[in-house]
Amino acid sequence: MDALFLTDPGFWDDSQPFAPGHLPGAIPDVAGLNGHVLFETSGSSGPPQWLALSKQALLLSAAAVNRHLEVSEDSCWGVALPAHHVGGFGVAARAFEAACRLQVFSWRWEAGAFRAWLAHHGVTHTSLVPTQVHDLVAAGLSAPPTLVAIVVGGGQLDARTGQAARQLGWPVLASYGMSEAGSQIATQGLDGLDSSYQPAPLPVLPIWQTRVSATGQLSIAGPALFSGRLRHDGHAWQFSPRTDAWHHTADRVELANHQLTPRGRLDALVKVLGELVDPAAIENELLELSNGTLTPGTFAVVALPDARAGHRLVPVFAAAADPAQAAAVLAAYHEHAPGFRRLQAQQTLPTLPLSPLGKLRRAALAAALAELPGQLP
Repeated sequence: MDALFLTDPGFWDDSQPFAPGHLPGAIPDVAGLNGHVLFETSGSSGPPQWLALSKQALLLSAAAVNRHLEVSEDSCWGVALPAHHVGGFGVAARAFEAACRLQVFSWRWEAGAFRAWLAHHGVTHTSLVPTQVHDLVAAGLSAPPTLVAIVVGGGQLDARTGQAARQLGWPVLASYGMSEAGSQIATQGLDGLDSSYQPAPLPVLPIWQTRVSATGQLSIAGPALFSGRLRHDGHAWQFSPRTDAWHHTADRVELANHQLTPRGRLDALVKVLGELVDPAAIENELLELSNGTLTPGTFAVVALPDARAGHRLVPVFAAAADPAQAAAVLAAYHEHAPGFRRLQAQQTLPTLPLSPLGKLRRAALAAALAELPGQLP
């Protein structure tokens, strides 16, 4: 879909439900969906489902982000993410809410073309995923002077790549959000651009209430929260409204002074030799150790069941990754990794299963890896 469609006031005034993605068949005529936008989401694991977010919630989220990033009518949001995902859709909503220009990068992603597009249209604000920032840095491109802020979401941008981006003039700001929140929950501010880049902590946006459980599990409440979930039970569509003011996420975070530090997902933790391990944390460590030679989305650490250890940790690389560089990073990691965090022999797949925003689909990856010879427990 063309994101420019979302700057039409008629869209936001229309009470008919709307699905920017590929909802099978027609949107079901069920109570509770009027004035809502439906987004397909499966996160990093689990079956697809559709989240219903009211247009009012999406605009409240857009307003919070615009105020946080000092967007005005003179600004220009540029969208380089798919509009059927809440990340790209949210960019267009922000342009509408701020009554500012919106430009759409409609070509196949390429760092040089993106940089030229930003400069040509005078884009001031945009959102990217870590892989796109990595490409800008790898190409050694400097940012155009008109650019004010880049919100980086869809995964954590590591400190080395983030700092390299800032040294090239790219105003990268780490963020934390989710589809259930319509976009961002916590985002670094413009005042942090004068200091070195760090992926956390992140200021919580004023529209959100947050709390954590004894295990560090985050719950959020606020006016931009999703209204419910739409699922197909094999016979008919069923809409399940949200019944709790608080949404209890599967994410682990630390909260202090309205600042949030992501610590991974509770459902990603596995036991190895009796110790809890987060494969995503190991991936971040490998990325740091690579000094930019590894690209997000081209490697992962997968936990497979093991009769003796509980799980074994298997590094998986896409065929595009340089084998020598991968081996060097793994060797550096094993110089200090304790026994329960040590990795098995690396495996290679043609590509890794990724979402449209470059987020690893861990369930699909584990299934593909389990089919390789020698991977059964």
